[in-house]
Amino acid sequence: MLHITSLNDGLDIFKALGSDVRIEILNILLDNNSMSMNELASRLNITNGALTSHIKKLESCGLISISSESAGHGNQKICSVHLDKILIDLEKQEDILNVYSTDIKVGHYSVYRICPTCGLASDKAIIGEVDDSRYFDHPDRYSADILWFTKGFVEYNIPNFIPSFQKITQLTISAELSSEAPGVNNVWPSDISFYLNDVCIGKWLSPGDFGDSRGLFTPDWWFPNWNQYGLLKLLVINRKGTFIDGLKISDVTIDSFQLDYRSSLRFRLAVDDDAEHVGGLTIFGKTFGNYGQDIKVNIHYAPMEEGE
Repeated sequence: MLHITSLNDGLDIFKALGSDVRIEILNILLDNNSMSMNELASRLNITNGALTSHIKKLESCGLISISSESAGHGNQKICSVHLDKILIDLEKQEDILNVYSTDIKVGHYSVYRICPTCGLASDKAIIGEVDDSRYFDHPDRYSADILWFTKGFVEYNIPNFIPSFQKITQLTISAELSSEAPGVNNVWPSDISFYLNDVCIGKWLSPGDFGDSRGLFTPDWWFPNWNQYGLLKLLVINRKGTFIDGLKISDVTIDSFQLDYRSSLRFRLAVDDDAEHVGGLTIFGKTFGNYGQDIKVNIHYAPMEEGE
């Protein structure tokens, strides 16, 4: 799925879809899974040359993919739909006062305890060796944009640079997450727990480890039978409780922590040993998966009252 949050970001997609012929190409491919260039040209009653220009535009923005297939008289180019879901969110984001925002790289954890299967990678290569937890200490881990493990946790120090004499009233964290199965398995449930300063603030049941299609941002060198993308989850803890994607998951409130400008913030993602579904965890950074982002954090704050 592609998530478009501004008109400028979606310009190439909109241009590609601004043609009756290209819309018809997508409809045909959706109905038939894949077709050769020759079959498409015949179906549309246009020349191969005319079809090629349309295919290039659809391929350049990721709507379709092209592969080669050997045939009796050489190779044929086979077209198939690559991107079958587009989310367009054009709600104007107003400037929010009294919010400190920061991004945390996937590899910038401060503490970890994990069990194989496990591994981590940058946008260019695997870091160390897979299924060897020692490499979570490797210096190159700071460049990691994906990591995965079967059980255990990684913990991040959230930078707290809100102004002096302010208290924290809400914390929002978004990240692209999935389970971690041997290989991939779209039905592989895993109970993922979230901790703030050692307190469990809630759990989310991840439905699977997704590999049915390549992630939009996943590098070309990445293995096709490995984790491809996750689900974008929004965790919010405020004065009413803790929520994920708007649904309340616990009664733990932000006020119970008494956080202010002097407080340290330690955020942990875990698959606990005693979880009902020990199905692992994968965290995707900006060069993997479908959302092109690191772990995003917003800290909302307000003036401290007298005596606080």
